[in-house]
Amino acid sequence: MTTDQIILFSLFGLVFAMLLWGRFRYDLVAFGALLIGLILGVVPEKEAFSGFGHPATIIVALVLVVSRGLTNSGAVDLIARRIVDTGRSIGAHISVMAGIGAILSAFMNNVAALALLMPVELQASRRASRSPGITLMPLAFATILGGMVTLIGTPPNIIIAQIRADALGEPYHMFDFAPVGLACATIGILFVSLIGWRLLPKSVTDHDSAEELIDLAGYIAELVVPEKSPAIDQMVRDLDEQAEEADTVIVGLVRNGKRLPGQARGNIIRAGDILVVEAGPEAIDRFKGALKLEYIGEKRHEVVAGADMALLEVVVQRDSRIRGRSADDLRLMRRQGVTLLGVSRHGRRFTSRVRRLAAESGDILLLFGPAERLADVSNWLGTLPLAERGLQVTRHSQAGIAVAVFAAAILAASFNLIYLPVALGCVAATFVILDIVPLREVYDHIEWPVVVLLGSMLPLGAAFEASGGTSLIAETIVASTAGLSPAIVLTVLMIVTMTLSDVLNNTATTVIAAPIALQIASALGVNPDAFLMAVAVAASCAFLTPIGHKNNTLIMGPGGYNFGDYWRMGLPLEILIVAVAIPTILVVWPL
Repeated sequence: MTTDQIILFSLFGLVFAMLLWGRFRYDLVAFGALLIGLILGVVPEKEAFSGFGHPATIIVALVLVVSRGLTNSGAVDLIARRIVDTGRSIGAHISVMAGIGAILSAFMNNVAALALLMPVELQASRRASRSPGITLMPLAFATILGGMVTLIGTPPNIIIAQIRADALGEPYHMFDFAPVGLACATIGILFVSLIGWRLLPKSVTDHDSAEELIDLAGYIAELVVPEKSPAIDQMVRDLDEQAEEADTVIVGLVRNGKRLPGQARGNIIRAGDILVVEAGPEAIDRFKGALKLEYIGEKRHEVVAGADMALLEVVVQRDSRIRGRSADDLRLMRRQGVTLLGVSRHGRRFTSRVRRLAAESGDILLLFGPAERLADVSNWLGTLPLAERGLQVTRHSQAGIAVAVFAAAILAASFNLIYLPVALGCVAATFVILDIVPLREVYDHIEWPVVVLLGSMLPLGAAFEASGGTSLIAETIVASTAGLSPAIVLTVLMIVTMTLSDVLNNTATTVIAAPIALQIASALGVNPDAFLMAVAVAASCAFLTPIGHKNNTLIMGPGGYNFGDYWRMGLPLEILIVAVAIPTILVVWPL
């Protein structure tokens, strides 16, 4: 290997290790790797920031703005709510919701599609008195599958299309992915509807109802003991009766900023102490009222905002600002005027102070503060509300015009009447002009970590290819499969790519795997489209872990899933996708 190849292999190995570790956000890891590549001279200076102006990066950013516009208009929300019927069997309900999710994610960002439907699904589970853990994973998987059907459905398809344009002179068009993507999505939805949900463990499916997950009976929250509270001069264990009546469990006591050892049951409560309790939002409020306790920061809230206070449950995403940091780190109360009242972490207790606890992906946070501030603060934190309403006021009167503008742009791009980034840009501009997406919030809805990741990885990927790194990997795969048919090599590439996508970001996986696919096809002298399509499908199919795809992370807390629950449904689904995708690719894109 050359010196440049050694440096780039080491650099990508470091990137993958850092992404697997998850200590730092993936955009920072990618941008840091780009800077190191520039300093070491393996990435040309003139190509340093070319990725940020790449069509794939622009399309990803615009798709997110357009997705927000479709959500704000209320078009998809109205459709989803009218179709949901809690009287259906579980399988029928999953098939309907999964079908809606797949259709939506084909034309909008699949994370946005899940964010729109997850509150609907939680409410449906509550009304049907079943655990949402039964239906949330099928819904998340369906929104991932639906993204494979069109060019704009998922970032891997966008990247693959632009890599094909650079290599072969013409990109893929809007529905070139449809034959293979539609076959995989259809079979996948049938699987999760008929079989997949039955493979989930009883710890997920045997909850009494969705009520225990939406109310969570598992927040660890802190309540201040004021001077006039009847709890003063009583032992902690003396409050068990009041706690039981309020469906609350007292799990600790904080004094002078330090949590006392154990559950402090023999300690006498003093004014200014903080009771640590485990309960749902309504139970916490009942217990607070019974003992005349206070939420942390309540008096300050009342001074600033009056009595119009509210609670909001939100789930921490992989890219949330608060992930890996605590409320104190962010100075949440001081900066935003909102208190982190409680945290639910998959039913596990913890001994750290709530406000000092570093949040993890899938945690559910209970925020307390002025009603008009909570939605904005959730948006600032990058969390997803578990309330039935969304972050924006839905403008149902604009649903028709939003759908019409979007459909016209997609048709124009599909028939090559207008360049796709320009078409999406026109849609975004129209949404802003019509105030479907308020001008002040346009940039808030662009997922900047993904943009930075893509903008950083594209120059690194180009340098890797230019150094001969992709050729080296391709030659290794071809040599290790010597004597086997190209169809077998195609299957091996798909499995390797799918495995990487299960533990790494699908964007990073695509940037590396697509050039390798082209090199393998060239070495074998076969149609490169077949190998590019295999990478597109495989990079999108991350079903084994909660970290492989954002949608998997989003459902972890609300669904009550553990890390090891995903493979139960995900492994057979990935095997099924390979079994369906390979023959379909060979028919549609013959070697």
